[in-house]
Amino acid sequence: MKYLIWDFDGTLGYRAGMWTGTLLEVLHRDMPGHGYTAEEIHPHLQDGFPWHAPDLSHPEIESAGEWWDAMDQVFERAFGAMGVEPDRAGLLAQRVRDLYPLPEYWQLFDDTIPALRALSSRGWEHVILSNHVPELGSILHALGIDEFFTHVFNSADTGYEKPHPQAFANVVDTIGPDHTLWMIGDNIDTDIRGASRSGIPGILVRTRHPDAPHSCADLMELPAIVDAIPSCGTSS
Repeated sequence: MKYLIWDFDGTLGYRAGMWTGTLLEVLHRDMPGHGYTAEEIHPHLQDGFPWHAPDLSHPEIESAGEWWDAMDQVFERAFGAMGVEPDRAGLLAQRVRDLYPLPEYWQLFDDTIPALRALSSRGWEHVILSNHVPELGSILHALGIDEFFTHVFNSADTGYEKPHPQAFANVVDTIGPDHTLWMIGDNIDTDIRGASRSGIPGILVRTRHPDAPHSCADLMELPAIVDAIPSCGTSS
């Protein structure tokens, strides 16, 4: 069989503002007239997330609540660094977990569904391999694309972030060896280089990089690439 392994965030869909925008929205809701800006928040969110240390696995985190509990420390630190008093910073941090996964904040790129349909019609099966929040499955369902995917591998569930080799091994172990595989993503390090180290070729999308053997700006260009080199992604 033929499988396409998809990144989600930045590849198939996106949340405007991402984490910085979420913390800013929390401030707007709880501290009207606060005066903080996205530029002030962003530097305080550059470490502490599990994908900032992908060499470290976290299989001990077994529930969505435990995952968000660990993230509360990151958000509380960020609010505190901007001058929010400690008690309020702790309360604001807990509001982030409620706001970030809300489906109404998530959108698909215009070419996502047409590309998935076109590739499916050519016999390609789809799986997702994403560094994401525990609610990824609910987001996919709300966006109407969960039906395209036979499996969803989410780091919040597995405990392994791309580009950790086990993240890719989980996919191969589940679908079985001897399939044609491609990794599709927008990040040269986590998606393309990570997959390559596991013997899976990748296609960089929505951006260009000199180290990417294959790339395209639009997902509708993918069929021409994956169908032209069918043996490139065989894993055994």
